[in-house]
Amino acid sequence: MATKGTGRYGHDVLAGDWRRPKKDTVPEIPLSRDLVVEDADETFCGAVVAWDKATVTLEDRAGRLRIFELGPASFLVDGKPVTLVRPASQARKGPLRSASGSVAVPNAPARVARESRIYVEGAHDAELVEKVWGHDLRVEGVAVEFLEGVDDLPSIVAEFAPGPGRRLGVLVDHLVPGSKESRIAERVRGEHVLVTGHPYVDVWQAVRPRAVGIERWPEVPRGTPWKEGVVHALGWSLATGEAWRRILGSVRTYADLEPALLGRVEELIDFVTGPHPDEQ
Repeated sequence: MATKGTGRYGHDVLAGDWRRPKKDTVPEIPLSRDLVVEDADETFCGAVVAWDKATVTLEDRAGRLRIFELGPASFLVDGKPVTLVRPASQARKGPLRSASGSVAVPNAPARVARESRIYVEGAHDAELVEKVWGHDLRVEGVAVEFLEGVDDLPSIVAEFAPGPGRRLGVLVDHLVPGSKESRIAERVRGEHVLVTGHPYVDVWQAVRPRAVGIERWPEVPRGTPWKEGVVHALGWSLATGEAWRRILGSVRTYADLEPALLGRVEELIDFVTGPHPDEQ
């Protein structure tokens, strides 16, 4: 007698997408250091250097690190789909990585805040920096504050009074040649002040579209405020904060951000924490 729900002859072999391998036909490979794998989209190939419950960190030949989510058939070994799984009854190997890709310091107490500071242009910028670099900043004792635009930056810098041991790093949106932002930046840059930024109109664009679940950020017609044009095109809500919650919630690690932002934030952290010849 046929099993209930299967019919006398079982399932139709052509039902569904028969070209895709079934989950139970994809071999499972335990994670181990130095195992070389490629992500299923064939965008990155590297050796396993660390993992946790949900992610694995790969390092390529150039020493670049990328963090990927673990999942069924999410990787390739020798060109064939595999599912990476944590080793049974073994503790995680390799150093724990923070969301920024740096080696995490478990249970590290927050360091007393330095006099040096990093300023970003808005609340969204600050939240994004905190989500990815928060651990690093607490370990280094660096506070992040946000501006309400850059128009008042010269007076803010003057009030801060930068000097030896008291550096100021500023992250600016839309820092491109000829822009208002670039002209203001030139006025305040100095030995103890570093102003840098990304080329995007808004920090939203610094989040990779794929992380948010879209192919690309919509083109916004000239004369339409960028955020309003984006939420309208995507059918999101700007007034309720839904759009930013979706974007911020999609960011898990530095791999979800564009290099144009990553490099600038790392540069600012190095600037406010690194030694200066006059400060040694």
